[in-house]
Parts: sequence; structure tokens; C-alpha cells
Amino acid sequence: MTAVTRETSLGIRQVSEETGLSIDTLRWYEREGLLPLVERSASGQRRYPPGALRFIRLVQALRRTGMPVADVRAFVEAGSGELANHPGRMALLERQCVQIELRLAELQDDLAVVQAKIETYRRLIARGLDCEDDVPEDVLEQMDDDGLLAGLLPQASS
Repeated sequence: MTAVTRETSLGIRQVSEETGLSIDTLRWYEREGLLPLVERSASGQRRYPPGALRFIRLVQALRRTGMPVADVRAFVEAGSGELANHPGRMALLERQCVQIELRLAELQDDLAVVQAKIETYRRLIARGLDCEDDVPEDVLEQMDDDGLLAGLLPQASS
């Protein structure tokens, strides 16, 4: 590894402040092999080169989006800078991208259900009804006509 001077590198506290990760988390990431860019000063203190923040933010994003530690480690280990390693790293990122897109679609669906429930509660409250009471049939019919019950109640059988 190249020598990193104190002037061009960041200490663990600075990295913690910049990334929002605790010092303990940064140490854990290092122990788990998720941070290849950690060097040590002559006194043994961790020193992070200037590019480390970008990489740590990538690792954060991968972990936040559910990538398993083993896959992040594989991504890191394949990053020796050799051109032959790039397809494997790309494949890991592409698989994670698909997983993120699937999760976003689920979250969009969940958001629509929650928003519809909020609107239903607003309508009930505006009519002076408790949200937990049995809702009168005429109110349900009006709300259904307004499209507020879509996806919230089972479909009535004809």
C-alpha cells in the first residue's frame, strides 16, 4: 500500500462524522472485510485515504438496501483493480439493483395502501365516526363510490 500522510487522510472520528456511521460500525466493517482502504499510521491509528469516503458510502448503500455482508465482502475482495474482476463486481451490483427495484415496487404498493387508509380515516373522522367502529353500510358505499376502499376491503361476492 502507498503511504498516506496525515494531511491527506482522515481519522476514524472524521470518517464517522462524514458518513454518520459510528466508530464501532466502522471498526466492524473493517473486521468483516468490507473496508479495504483502511491504513494505519506509525502510531497504529486508522487512517482513511481521500477516496475512502466514497467507498464507505457505497458500502452503506449496499447494506441499507439489504445486500448480505458476504456479498459486500465478495464485492470488496474482487476489487483488486484488475480488469478481469470487473464483470463479477458488475454482476453483484446488477443483482442488487434488481432487488432494490423490486423493493421499491413493494414500497410503492404499501405506500398506496397506507395513503388510502389515511384518506379513509379522514373521511370517517370528518363524518364524526370512530375509525375502529363498524362503519355504516351507506358510508361504506359512498366511500367505495369515491374509490377510497380499493384494496382495503375484500371484494363483495355477487
